[in-house]
Amino acid sequence: MANLKLDNKDISAVQMAEAGNLSPKVFDEGISNVPTKYRGTDADRRDMTVLGKKQVLRRNFNFITMLGFACTCVASWEGILTYLYFPLVDGGTPLLFWGFIACAIGQTLVYASLAEMSSMSPTAGGQYHWVSEFAPPSLQKILSYYSGWLTAIGWQVYLASVCFLVGTLMQGLIALNNVDYSFKPWHGTLLTLGVVVFAIVFNTTLANRLPIIEGLILILHVLGFFAIIIPLWVMAPRRSTEDALLNFTNNGGWSSTGLSAMIGLLAPMAVLVGYDCAVHMGEEIKDASITLPRAIMGSLAVNATLTFIVIITICYCLGDPEAAAASTTGYPFIEMLISGTRSLAGTNVMVAIVIIMLAACGITEVAAASRQIWAFARDQGLPGHRWLCRVSPGWNIPLPAVIVSLTISALLSLINLGSTVALNAITSLGAVAVLSSYFLTIGTLVYRRAAGPELPPRRWSLGKYGMAINVAALLFLMPLIFFLTWPLATPVTAAGMNWSSVMLVGTLTIATIYYLVKGRHEYVGPSVLMKREFE
Repeated sequence: MANLKLDNKDISAVQMAEAGNLSPKVFDEGISNVPTKYRGTDADRRDMTVLGKKQVLRRNFNFITMLGFACTCVASWEGILTYLYFPLVDGGTPLLFWGFIACAIGQTLVYASLAEMSSMSPTAGGQYHWVSEFAPPSLQKILSYYSGWLTAIGWQVYLASVCFLVGTLMQGLIALNNVDYSFKPWHGTLLTLGVVVFAIVFNTTLANRLPIIEGLILILHVLGFFAIIIPLWVMAPRRSTEDALLNFTNNGGWSSTGLSAMIGLLAPMAVLVGYDCAVHMGEEIKDASITLPRAIMGSLAVNATLTFIVIITICYCLGDPEAAAASTTGYPFIEMLISGTRSLAGTNVMVAIVIIMLAACGITEVAAASRQIWAFARDQGLPGHRWLCRVSPGWNIPLPAVIVSLTISALLSLINLGSTVALNAITSLGAVAVLSSYFLTIGTLVYRRAAGPELPPRRWSLGKYGMAINVAALLFLMPLIFFLTWPLATPVTAAGMNWSSVMLVGTLTIATIYYLVKGRHEYVGPSVLMKREFE
């Protein structure tokens, strides 16, 4: 069998097939079990040929449905309500307002960089694939391997985080309606497990309906936003502009208000992390090389706008910050709703809307998280990759990857049994891992721009501003990654410690051991399979 020239490497078709978990016959003939109408456009087929991958998932997402998917998956305006406790401890509502503006500008630079790369190589692998493609040849294998693990850690933890939020929000609703209710950690864990089961049922039995449902959820995402802010602006008493936007606070006991504010950025930053979710669905999007970058930037614009309006509403309609932080429901925003509207029924409805939207977020995060580890397993970067990379016939989903994602979420929910700040640790870990993968990916892109060769063709480009945007994105990410690992308050105790850095190092240590023992013999990096001469 003849050798082919792939990205300046000679590799036989047999080797390529083995690396991509395909038989030589399948590779040579391009055989796919996906019906022709679900294989996308000519551009999609060309992209898959260039990537050296077989089309095994149906391309049934378009721009609107993927926009809905991404908006729902990140659930920014809903998330900022649930994370309100963090800025109340560090920074106050002024930090929430100004911090969100700064983070939104910075993350726009980050996602513009990722959007351009997604147009060059629209693959479910995302970050680890791009690192493999753009890193120095001597480092592409190890850097892409760690990028794949960072992305996997981030998405698995974010999935656990949203399931945890839904479960504990249900507890908060119970506490709101039953003054005698006593919060028990195991109650939250059981409710979280129930959300996990709901998500896995939805992502299996209704998987083929996901695009249609995402379009409907996008409508609810917008309508729910108005259902929350309008009653507050009409009924809630106003805080002064000075208190709302200017008087920073330091309730965490830190040495300065500035340090407190940097630590409090966890909340505004957390709701702006995760728009690479669309990337991991890239092999299920029609005309992905142009639809995907537009969906990334479009969802960021929609969610950032809605979230900013919600933040202004919080700043002026919060009421007493101390009373909100001490809410018996465990969530300050519930106290804000009940004190602002003075209606138990209305508050129940509004909290229920947030719960429904976050449950929908959990469904979409299952899809994104499972596709990411499926793609990484396809390139043999994870233990059990032969099983994990399977796509179940008739289901049109990587069922083993879905099962693993939800099992991890169930196990992570057990953290709540031993820590009163489990959400802080889980949220921080997810943000740090995903942001680190962004940093590594954009860093290799900067290297490629500087050292050459010329970047691959793309249909969505940053043009002459690309290098400046990439470098600015890296400068923005560095301090944030550092401060997101800090605990909320001093003195630091074992129960109040932010264990995200320890958890991240522990997981990467496992990844390193696996790499040294087995991974280095199996994982070669997706760039080996690429065929740029087909473009």
